[in-house]
Amino acid sequence: MPRFLSTTTTTSSMTLDDATELKEFINYIDSLKNYEKSGVPQDAGTDSDRGFDLGRMRRLMNRLDNPLSKFKAVHIAGTKGKGSTAAYLSNILRAEGYSVGCYTSPHILTIRERILVGRLGQPVSAEVLSCHFRKIKHILDQAVELENGHLSHFEVFTAVAFSLFAQENVDIAVIEAGLGGSRDATNVISSSGLAASIITTIGEEHLAALGGSLESIALAKAGIIKQGRPVVLGGPFLPHIEHILREKAALMQSPIISACDVGIKASVKGLGTLNDRPCQSCDMSVLLQNDIPLRLELSDVNLSMFGRHQLQNAVTAACAALCLRHQGWRISDGSIKGGLENTSLLGRSQFLTSKEAEALGLLGTTVLLDGAHTKESAKALIEMIQMAFPDARLALVVAMASDKDHSAFAKEFLSSKHLEAAILTEASIAGGKIRTTAPSLLKDCWTQASKELGIEILQDRRTDYQNMSEPATILAAEGSLTKSMNVATQILRERTGDVPRILVVTGSLHIVSMVLATL
Repeated sequence: MPRFLSTTTTTSSMTLDDATELKEFINYIDSLKNYEKSGVPQDAGTDSDRGFDLGRMRRLMNRLDNPLSKFKAVHIAGTKGKGSTAAYLSNILRAEGYSVGCYTSPHILTIRERILVGRLGQPVSAEVLSCHFRKIKHILDQAVELENGHLSHFEVFTAVAFSLFAQENVDIAVIEAGLGGSRDATNVISSSGLAASIITTIGEEHLAALGGSLESIALAKAGIIKQGRPVVLGGPFLPHIEHILREKAALMQSPIISACDVGIKASVKGLGTLNDRPCQSCDMSVLLQNDIPLRLELSDVNLSMFGRHQLQNAVTAACAALCLRHQGWRISDGSIKGGLENTSLLGRSQFLTSKEAEALGLLGTTVLLDGAHTKESAKALIEMIQMAFPDARLALVVAMASDKDHSAFAKEFLSSKHLEAAILTEASIAGGKIRTTAPSLLKDCWTQASKELGIEILQDRRTDYQNMSEPATILAAEGSLTKSMNVATQILRERTGDVPRILVVTGSLHIVSMVLATL
């Protein structure tokens, strides 16, 4: 089941029925402090005096009759890959017949998509969410008052999700941390309620909020490791970062499963098409005899999400499923394969169908949507494109939040092969403009990045590039997403002839949301 995006709760991103049914709930949570919209304060995600106060969430859980005591949970943290890993694992469990709660953030089209519940993996219905909110509203009102208005949008939404999972009697919940781990609102799961924790990757994102270094980020995310409970490490990690994670696990006497262990083999065999979209066929072998013995042999696993990073996410989810099986959960090899194959996410290596491209007025152009917004995710996206379409020419449409490393992101693409154009535009972040980066500022960053790399660029599409022996990448700033896509497509058509061409919309899940909202 796809996970959606964007933290905006405006009616433009929802059906009319959603907007009507959820009006009271949306107005309520929108009245609370929303750090996804305003940005997270410095060190707020660290385990320090400046970190978020988890006491608020613990007191709220008590007022809601401790919903986390009603089901087991898998807790996932990581810089990248945690949403994909959550989706893979949830679908594996559903394939076995379990009723699963899955809590992720942000979303794409409606806030309902943050809460998936049941055996089918559907977003909670507007009616169920609204009714549950009304049922517990008096408790939330009391909590907000007793906490002097300090409960945030994310804290209250997380509490509603946990309470709803308990009401719906889920067998297990897969819970994605919002920021870091140690002081994230989701980190109120007790050791007795935790089936396993997963740490996918560690990268330099949210640096200020998580202590300012890669090491402090690793410490923050290691905060989800609980006493005596197993932890699955996705990776790959830098050696000293993995040491930090393993050291915390040893301190907590937590068994470790590494998805990068030498006993794990995973490879992409080839590429194909499934339901008018590309897929990659993979083999996967797990044979571990360390803290927890695990064994799995899968062949011809067709993954809808492309790239070696998505294969690694799939392996991480499979290891978590095997860990649960070791604990006594009934999970067959067939359910692991079926769950992996049934997973796709909007905005994650998502190729539009020909009909969808035509609806955008881009018939004949391959359109790829991906919410990459870090140096690492940009690199993974480029590698995926080169693997699937080694000779294709690219044009980018990019919008990014203001707190991202624009230069590092730009350098990855400017250094890649076959980049014809980058059209810089903007997208609202969480329904607001506070964290939006103006197209002109993005263009300045890309221009400076090209100078630092010694790469020649053209400042707009009207420059005469016809006489250049090696046409340079065109940079242009456009305020409109539609115009940006049209300009990028026109440049591709003018410059590539019969060569395969791909329009890539990236830089933020929020710009992906804007594209999908038009379909």
